[in-house]
Amino acid sequence: MDGEVKTVSADNSERSELIPILQEVQETEGFLSEKSLEKISKSLNISQTEIYAVATFYSQFKFTPPARHKIKICLGTACHVKGGEKVLEAVKRTLKLENEDTTPDLEYSVERVACIGCCALAPCATIDDHVYAKLTPNKIQHIITEMEG
Repeated sequence: MDGEVKTVSADNSERSELIPILQEVQETEGFLSEKSLEKISKSLNISQTEIYAVATFYSQFKFTPPARHKIKICLGTACHVKGGEKVLEAVKRTLKLENEDTTPDLEYSVERVACIGCCALAPCATIDDHVYAKLTPNKIQHIITEMEG
């Protein structure tokens, strides 16, 4: 967030402005940085703790910079039944992710999603904006290895 945080006059409800401001910051920066939360706190006269409590309630808000490549593994019913969980495990193993969802170098993030709309091609995943279908653990490992070049 390069510019100034929107200032709210005393007769407006600061709390009603919080979520739209958080959304704007995340759209601009890609995540909610500590510096941005501090600016919002001062501008709206709301504690950073309160802001963090609100932001963590909603899954749309992220507190780490976005990874270069976003991997979304479908775990909807069709994908789950056809081995989506094994595909997810293979991705995490390949990227050496245990409890984290993003690699330390911010190259890859991994997210579980409920559906990507390709049930007939299960199990599926998306990497950035490309859909990969009929995946196996070996196939997804190969795709990631190829990307790493």
